[in-house]
Amino acid sequence: MKKKKLSVPHVYIILLALILLCGLLTYVIPAGQYDMTEVNGRSVVDSSTYHTIEQTPVTPMSMLTSISRGLQESAQIIFFIFIVGGAIAVIQSTGAIEAAIGKVAIALRGKDILIIPISLLIFGLGGAIFGMGEETIPLVPIFVSLCIAMGYDSITGAALILCGGAIGFAGEMMNPFALQVAQGIAGLPALSGMWFRAIIFSVFLVVTVAWIMRYARRIKATPTLSPMYEFDRTREDVLNLDDLPPFGFREKIIIAVFFAAVAIMVFGVIKWGWYMDEIAAVFLAASIICAIVGKVGFNRYAIELGKGMADICSGALVVGFARAIVIVLEEGNILHVILHGAAGILETLPAALSAFGMYVFQCLLNFVIVSGSGQAAVTMPIMAPLSDLVDVTRQTAVVAFSIGNGLSNILTPVSGVLMASLALAKIPWEKFAKWLLPLIGIQYLIGGVFVIIAQLIEFGPF
Repeated sequence: MKKKKLSVPHVYIILLALILLCGLLTYVIPAGQYDMTEVNGRSVVDSSTYHTIEQTPVTPMSMLTSISRGLQESAQIIFFIFIVGGAIAVIQSTGAIEAAIGKVAIALRGKDILIIPISLLIFGLGGAIFGMGEETIPLVPIFVSLCIAMGYDSITGAALILCGGAIGFAGEMMNPFALQVAQGIAGLPALSGMWFRAIIFSVFLVVTVAWIMRYARRIKATPTLSPMYEFDRTREDVLNLDDLPPFGFREKIIIAVFFAAVAIMVFGVIKWGWYMDEIAAVFLAASIICAIVGKVGFNRYAIELGKGMADICSGALVVGFARAIVIVLEEGNILHVILHGAAGILETLPAALSAFGMYVFQCLLNFVIVSGSGQAAVTMPIMAPLSDLVDVTRQTAVVAFSIGNGLSNILTPVSGVLMASLALAKIPWEKFAKWLLPLIGIQYLIGGVFVIIAQLIEFGPF
């Protein structure tokens, strides 16, 4: 008798189970809160104000409505995914991207493996230096198509961008959205300890490059080993390198418009603080220009835009389901209770174990609070003074925050960037998560070693 293969539940099932679990916990865990205070224009936790409040269990109706409320609260991210996905589908319908990718794939024949270290280095430095995240989302379909054309799979293409960004955040050296916020709350000099963070980044980079190169070579040798093998064969955007569309003047203009949009987007994010609305607007405009240059026509433009949105609908809506978990925790007033309980446990441990415990806690909390600045605002006002009490340097506490905040960004379905990227890549979250677990397990272990080393060398200045 043939054994039934164990399958990973669909991401909707996993999230519904977590919503139910968190809802049940609100009946068991006493409610509590910290007061919030203003520091440098940012609302942060006042670590001395924890108090219990009347229990506020979440009703079954509230658990169910948390999904629709989560979708509403995540509307910006969800519609960002729709608009960017539709815009890129329009641009792809011109055939220009397909032709350009084909040219690159042919040019790299025999040395295509180099795209892995080069891409991971570029996206890693982008994350480490200026917190590049949302800006990379529109590039995901391009890298997926390129890697498939080179004989790899869609997971390889998505991993180059996602894993690059994750190791950049984990080994962040200048990131203004996470590192500088955390150091500011902890009272540390801005950008202090960069040498140690550079070592962390380098080690993560080498390990991740080696892992993905090993995987890519296996897939190229035996394509059926890919979790995405069957689906990748049915993709409409798969390239036939022996029968490429023409890459003439019109196609070159379209590619120039696409990369101009990327450049404008990056500049806008850095200079003017643009976020998802502005990024979506830039790519919507780019799709209109490309459609005109490519002579797509009004009706076909609308059809391609709608088709692109429909293709990523399931992945986009995951963001709202994931947000429902946070809504239940906040409505039941147990999020701060978990934070307070973790602090109480850490106070009882030796210094090195306390540092490691901070790291584990930050890793776990990032599955719920994925915003780097948001997590810093919630945890660092508690972890900084706590580190003083348990003889852990504040700089070590920030290292624990950085690595914990960075790695799980590409595993938790609460992450808008992850789910947007997977939606555009048309990769189910459960397949990507199953592929990622061995690599991220190794990265977690390396991160824990670095946190302990930081404590042992009394990484400072304090």
